[in-house]
Amino acid sequence: MAVLDKETVRQQALKEGFSQVGFARPELPEAMGRLQQYVDLERHGQMAWMADRMAWRGDPSALWPEAKSVIMLAESYTPDDDPMEAIKRYDAGAISVYARNRDYHDIVKKRLKRVGRWLINQAGADTEIKVFVDTAPVMEKPLGAKAGLGWQGKHTNLVGRELGSWFFLGAIFTTLDLDPDPAEVDHCGSCTACLTSCPTDAFPAPYQIDARRCISYLTIEHHGPVDENLRPLLGNRIYGCDDCLAACPWNKFAVEAADIRYHARADLVSPPLSELVILDDAAFRERFSGSPIKRIGRNRFVRNVLYAIGNSGDKTLKHLVSALLADPDETVAEAANWAMARL
Repeated sequence: MAVLDKETVRQQALKEGFSQVGFARPELPEAMGRLQQYVDLERHGQMAWMADRMAWRGDPSALWPEAKSVIMLAESYTPDDDPMEAIKRYDAGAISVYARNRDYHDIVKKRLKRVGRWLINQAGADTEIKVFVDTAPVMEKPLGAKAGLGWQGKHTNLVGRELGSWFFLGAIFTTLDLDPDPAEVDHCGSCTACLTSCPTDAFPAPYQIDARRCISYLTIEHHGPVDENLRPLLGNRIYGCDDCLAACPWNKFAVEAADIRYHARADLVSPPLSELVILDDAAFRERFSGSPIKRIGRNRFVRNVLYAIGNSGDKTLKHLVSALLADPDETVAEAANWAMARL
C-alpha cells in the first residue's frame, strides 16, 4: 500500500481531465447558520430539498462521519462564444451555456469515479470514498472555497482566479487523511457587475440570492405558472440564465473548456422558438436526449418557450401559440393564453 501525498493525487486528477484540484476538511462551521437563514426567509422557493436533511447539508462531517478529507475538483466549461449574444435574438431561445451539450453530471461523475478507483488502487482496499456531483446534500461551493478553488462572489457562485465563473464542481469524500489547502480569499473588491446585470433583481444584497426571482430557478426548478410580473423580464431565456456569470471580470482569465462535450451543439446555441414550441413529449425527449434540459420535461420547457414568444413581439408565431391554447397541461395552456394576449 502506497502512502499518498496530496500533490500526487492532484496530478492524477489533472491527468484525468479536471481543471483544478483542492483539499479540505469536511467541516463548514459557518454554513449551517447561513443555510438556516436562507430557508427561514423562504428564498429557496419550491426547492424543498434545500430544507430537507439540513443537518447533512450544513455539516459535511454528519453526511459521512468516517470521512477525513474532501477532494474538491473543478472542471471548466468556459464557452467559446459570448453567451450574451443569444439574448439579443428574440426569435430564438437562449439556453444556459452549461446545458448546450451533454449533461455535466454524467461526465463529471465518471471522471470522479476514475480518480476514486485510482485512489483505492494506490492506497489500498481499506480506503473508502464517496463521490458527489450536485446530487446529494453537499454544499459544494463553500467546500470549494475552503479547498482554495475560488471564493463565493457577490452572485453567490464560486469564482476562481484561473477559471473565472465557468466551472463545475465535484467532490470526493475519503477516509484518507490529506493535508488541507488554504482557503481562497474574496477578490470581488468593490465590483458589482454581477449584481447589476441581473434582469430580475434577484440579489437582495451582495452575497445573497433570492431564488424566487432568479431566472435559472424560474425556468428550471419552478413548477407551475411563473409570476406574471416576472415573465417579461425573462426575455428569451428558456433554460437557465448566464447574465451574472458572464458579467464577472474574472472571466478574462478563464480558459476554454478542454472537453469537447461541453462545446455547444449548433442546434442549441440559438434554437428558433418556432421549432421548440411545437415539441410534443416524444419530440422533446428525442431532441434533448443526453442533455440536462431533458429533466424538466416537455411541459415546463414549452411553458418557458411560450413566455419567450410572448416577449418576442413576433406576431407570425400566433398560429403556433393558438394550437396550445387548450393544451392538456394547464400551465402550458395558461402560458399560451398569456403569450397570445401579449402578441
